[in-house]
Amino acid sequence: MSVRGRLWIRLRHETAEGTAAGIYGVIVSSAVLVTAHAETAYKLDIIVVVTLAIYWAAERYARVVAERIHEGHRPAWHVVREQLTTGWEIISLSVLPLLVLLIARGVGAEMAGAVLSALITSTVLLCLAGWRMGAKLHPAERILSTVVAGTFGAVMIILKIALH
Repeated sequence: MSVRGRLWIRLRHETAEGTAAGIYGVIVSSAVLVTAHAETAYKLDIIVVVTLAIYWAAERYARVVAERIHEGHRPAWHVVREQLTTGWEIISLSVLPLLVLLIARGVGAEMAGAVLSALITSTVLLCLAGWRMGAKLHPAERILSTVVAGTFGAVMIILKIALH
């Protein structure tokens, strides 16, 4: 999406839960990029998306079951419907790193380099999210928020380099 000629990445969503799901999805997709051994970029993208979809379904299922346990009765249909129509940010924020993986591979990067490019993109997204989260903090706290968020991505990059 473009806003006034700039690439627009939605780091903040309608709810705090949506924003958290997006950040969580980037971290999970990075972990899959580090550990999966796919021969092609598109197969790796499929592995990541399927993994994120399983995480989404498991989280939604857990919320419906928890509702039943804590409320002592079957959740109303509107509660189930809400659970099935929310939380997709776990997948959507990971689209950019997955596109970077495909593009890097498409322009001739080796698979390892394409994965590294995707992991760097994920790290930048996490840093941006950390910066955005710290918007109302003291400048030093905002920097700390950015560093902590980016550390998740940096650890994934280090793992990828160390494991392969």
